[in-house]
Amino acid sequence: MAVNTAPSGEAPPGRLAGRWVPWLVIALWVALAVVMVPLSGKLSSVTTDKAADNLPASADSTKVAVHEDSQPGGEASTFVLVYHRAGGITDADRATVERHYNALAKRYPPKVAAPAGGEEGGEGEGEGPEVRPSADGKALMFSLDVSAAYGGPEIIVGPLRDVTKDRPAGLELDVTGPAAIEADMEAVFDGIDTQVLLTTVIVVTLLLILTYRSPVLWFVPLVAVGAAALTAMATVYLLVKGFGIVINDQNSALLTILVFGVGTDYALLLISRYREALHHHENVRVAMVHALRGAAPAILASAATVVAGLLCLLVADLNSTSGLGPIGAAGILCALVAMLTLFPAMLVLLGRRIFWPAIPRFSTAVQDKPGLWERLGSAISRRRWVATLGSLGILGVLAVGLAGNTGALREQDQFVSAPESVKGFTVLSQHFPELGGQPMTILTRPEYQEQVLNVVKGTRGVAQAVPGETSRGWADISVFPTDAPDTVAEYDTIKRVRTAVHAVSGAEAIVGGPSAEHLDTEVTTTRDEKLVIPLVLAVVLIILGLLLRAIVAPLILMTTVIVSFAAAFGGSVFVFDTILGFKGIDYSVPLLAFLFLVALGVDYNIFLASRAREETVRLGTKEGMLKALSATGGVITSAGLVLAATFAVLATLPLVMLIEVGFLVAFGVLLDALLVRSVLVPALTLLIGRRMWWPSRLSRPAVELPDGQQSLADDKEPALQL
Repeated sequence: MAVNTAPSGEAPPGRLAGRWVPWLVIALWVALAVVMVPLSGKLSSVTTDKAADNLPASADSTKVAVHEDSQPGGEASTFVLVYHRAGGITDADRATVERHYNALAKRYPPKVAAPAGGEEGGEGEGEGPEVRPSADGKALMFSLDVSAAYGGPEIIVGPLRDVTKDRPAGLELDVTGPAAIEADMEAVFDGIDTQVLLTTVIVVTLLLILTYRSPVLWFVPLVAVGAAALTAMATVYLLVKGFGIVINDQNSALLTILVFGVGTDYALLLISRYREALHHHENVRVAMVHALRGAAPAILASAATVVAGLLCLLVADLNSTSGLGPIGAAGILCALVAMLTLFPAMLVLLGRRIFWPAIPRFSTAVQDKPGLWERLGSAISRRRWVATLGSLGILGVLAVGLAGNTGALREQDQFVSAPESVKGFTVLSQHFPELGGQPMTILTRPEYQEQVLNVVKGTRGVAQAVPGETSRGWADISVFPTDAPDTVAEYDTIKRVRTAVHAVSGAEAIVGGPSAEHLDTEVTTTRDEKLVIPLVLAVVLIILGLLLRAIVAPLILMTTVIVSFAAAFGGSVFVFDTILGFKGIDYSVPLLAFLFLVALGVDYNIFLASRAREETVRLGTKEGMLKALSATGGVITSAGLVLAATFAVLATLPLVMLIEVGFLVAFGVLLDALLVRSVLVPALTLLIGRRMWWPSRLSRPAVELPDGQQSLADDKEPALQL
């Protein structure tokens, strides 16, 4: 037990001592809120999930989508209606299906067609065999192309299902097709921002109450983080309007999670320092100045690391990925400013009583009582190799999960509970196996349409190719692959079709459609991963090097982050595959999870390592690391729990991709905070000793302290023990 002599409660020098400063800060935030709150509500109006906006402009499927959008009435929505009866289709069923088709042809003219119904395409009712029977006699189907002039898929699908309700008993109907799946996906994202915001607020509130066991303290960081979130939404809205940044519903939800998670982490770190300072300083403003001096460098370094990592996404080709960079960076910066200005101002004005009932008292003799983290540090110090090898063993076992199913997740498998559109695709593939895939759209110059059509018909994997309309210098061809949607076999067919049509000189043929868009997205994401991941690692390593003024420590810390990510990914794959029964990993999950776990995981490195370096100057590497672990262990654990809980909010949503991101990041953060930062990094530091800080002055046997004394703590360390 140590006794420290606390400084007196002298007034702080300069303008910081002014009582008006907190009031001025709060007044400025109120003025800012008057401007920003109305703008924050407009963010949903600029979100887009259209492929033409998210894919790179150079992709074939983007060019097709842009052309279709430019047509009168915009891009058509393609629905497929599949009627089926287990005992076989009856004459009454056929009459009903014909009646439904005619009613829909009248309701949505003129883009009603049946490209799957025969070798010739047509418009309007009565042209060609609009309704197609299955070979087994148990199903009928027709496709429906509806002009965007009638609204988006989410608007059309409801009335379409209403029109087809009147049918004989036992005749089942599934409305499927690309447009129906898009509509069901839109339904999942409808109101997601509000749901994520409310759930996150509730989770953070509960965790803050449990952390501080105070009926009032939790409200202060929540207000500050809420102000940061609204400011971030308004800022992102202005960025989108001013610079054309692409934001989709997924990125909008991630923005809320990031601001609340990171902002609350900063609050926990500052409160920890502030509570400690209140024991040493009678004046609350003096205590806050000292708390900011101690916490602000680590918070600033943490924010800079996360922002730099996010901005690395700007080099990505996928617009939705590159857009997340400035969107996330704006959120982190808003959280940083709010937690270093508004939050401290509120705490100062409320004084010590905000901590009630555990009010920190000023005392000239503050006693440091041994706690859990001191005991853990002592145990690690005695058994350094055991702690190191044990931690690596756990991480290694978890990483074995990477051998599980890491295949790409199909769009049809994105839903936790399969909607009608997904069930319809299954029925379609059962009764019409020759039309298993989603239709491709080929655009070619009109004079080459027949030649391209013949080339496509001769391509392996193509079930049917039907010529379509000619408009604005382009002729279209609808192509139906034989394989199921979003499978490797269907993607191979798309690649073969592209190779074949690109070889037709002068045709300028391009291939698009839903599955082609998914293929282009997957290919672009894979290319982005190879570019972004090394860049993020390099940027974060440089920032750590500048912060710690060393080479060895940043390399060790980055290695632990990478190992931690591999373990979190492996453990998550096991859960997704074995327990939850997911059918793959969404293409966007690895890059997003890596970015968040590396950038946010380094946060805890920074909190621990910066404090360790600060203490090493006085105590040497061994005692400095143990002191840092004792001082930051509680706050890092609390911060990890809060951040993990905020990302876990995504796991409550009915979309597999968001569940995967939420679970993986939450699990990785917990693993990082509870094992890597609390056990592995201290153990490695104690094993390596002062060489951890090479080539800085701290790596030398003696460190000259400001008062002329020397620290030789590392020169006579005891022998390593098992």
